[in-house]
Amino acid sequence: MNQLSLTNRVLLVFNSANGQPGRLGTVLRQYGYEFDIRRPGEGDELPTDLSGYHLAVVFGGPMSANDDHLDNVRAILNWLPHVVASDTLYLGICLGAQLMARHLGAEIQPHPEGLTEIGYYPVQATPVGRDLFPDEMMVYHWHSEGFDLPEGAELLATSPTFPHQAYHIDERIWGIQFHPEVDDESHERWLAQAGDKTDRPNAQCPDTQRAGRAKHDAAFGAWFEQFAAKVLVREQMASKACQSS
Repeated sequence: MNQLSLTNRVLLVFNSANGQPGRLGTVLRQYGYEFDIRRPGEGDELPTDLSGYHLAVVFGGPMSANDDHLDNVRAILNWLPHVVASDTLYLGICLGAQLMARHLGAEIQPHPEGLTEIGYYPVQATPVGRDLFPDEMMVYHWHSEGFDLPEGAELLATSPTFPHQAYHIDERIWGIQFHPEVDDESHERWLAQAGDKTDRPNAQCPDTQRAGRAKHDAAFGAWFEQFAAKVLVREQMASKACQSS
């Protein structure tokens, strides 16, 4: 067991000034984790020594992973080599998954027909991903670009519109295209702040999204709790078991 499994600190990196951990924060707090929140777009520095963190999470944002002119995109791309060189777990959500994929040499690009996924859409498990994903489930998306699969990554989940929905590398670096952190409060905040984007091709209007949330969020949230236990807190749980034995 490495030393990182003994820390209860989680680094949360947001790409907006008002981003919140939502459901992810609720789930991780139940395991006793404490959060170090950084917002590089607002001038926060990202720690290059990650030995004090069990997990680093990079959330989504309204920008593209190709927006090199933006402070937060440049800062995260310059920081990711430190993540890859460390032993710390990494979870990239939407933009966070795309930025890691780009750092590892993959391309980030719009759908060839201009389609988006904004709302609730199905994803399917790949054969490799069936231990973590059901054969199909409805998840919440908000993106207009997708990522190619980085070299050395295994594809865990797919969908008809954007085929690369979740990947992992060596069970330490994880990327998911959708948003398990979105709870009722954050969903309503997103709709209030960016509801004008819901008229894009293939996007769902706010009322359709709310109906999707009422129908699918409970199962989506239950899935994330299981995913977190298996992937995000597994070393911490094993460490506590060793300490109590």
